[in-house]
Amino acid sequence: MASPFVAAFDLNLAPSLKQTLLDQGFVITAPPYTIFSGKKKGVNCTVYQSGKIVVQGAEMAPFIEFFLEPLMGCFDFTHPVAIQSQTSRIGIDESGKGDFYGPLCVAGVYVKAEQFKQLHSIGVKDSKALSDKTICQLAAQIKALCTYQIIRINPPKYNEIYQSFLNLNKLLAWGHATTIEKLIEKSGCQEVIIDQFASEWVVLHALKKKKLQPNLTQRHRGEEDLSVAAASILAREAFLQGLKNLSEEAKLTLPKGGGSNTIKIGQIILATLGKEKLLSLCKHHFKNLDAILQKPQN
Repeated sequence: MASPFVAAFDLNLAPSLKQTLLDQGFVITAPPYTIFSGKKKGVNCTVYQSGKIVVQGAEMAPFIEFFLEPLMGCFDFTHPVAIQSQTSRIGIDESGKGDFYGPLCVAGVYVKAEQFKQLHSIGVKDSKALSDKTICQLAAQIKALCTYQIIRINPPKYNEIYQSFLNLNKLLAWGHATTIEKLIEKSGCQEVIIDQFASEWVVLHALKKKKLQPNLTQRHRGEEDLSVAAASILAREAFLQGLKNLSEEAKLTLPKGGGSNTIKIGQIILATLGKEKLLSLCKHHFKNLDAILQKPQN
């Protein structure tokens, strides 16, 4: 089990946190020496009269990122992975796989042992918990600090590669393996960790085809590791820049994700710029494309 998160806590925030816990279905109790303790499956959060907060449990990381940190603002806590495993390694992550418009981006960051504290101090964490503005700011700092590699596959090339795989996970594995290959060449490091997105053999097979045998760790919620979190920031920043470039090219704002708004925008593109332009901006295997082509906007 991971070590608990322990941090100083402003007791003036206790009422707001308690209400948040109640809203999220926590059971509230008041053990000795505490202001309160909240518990639900996977998370236990306790605020002590001394002004300390302790969070533990299998689901503590997303709770801290999405509920506790927004409440506390600048939150000075010790990341267990950063402290427990400060060995030089390469972290890999991707962005854009769930977005109809824009590129697929895979990024890797080689983090030296002495750089983990620096990454932690500047606020590196899973990009999903950060605003676009913060992602861009942190990306510049990570690039200045660490050796990195980014592969941005814009829609035309993405669709070409996808046709050779006909499987998103195999395409992702190719992107991961290619990024790992480039970073091993740059750094000489053979320790690699990725956010697991498929069966372990998928990435191992892609590496084998490149005659690579790094010491690979695949783990769910890999972004809890600072090297993977740094990679997630660079990948997301590359995606945001790629989407911005394509938006400027199309002369309208292309939405993120794959929701209904992507279809509405696609119908506008089809009606005003034509099918060829639409196909150059999106990932063809998404069902969104069928919806757009079947029902163009007048």
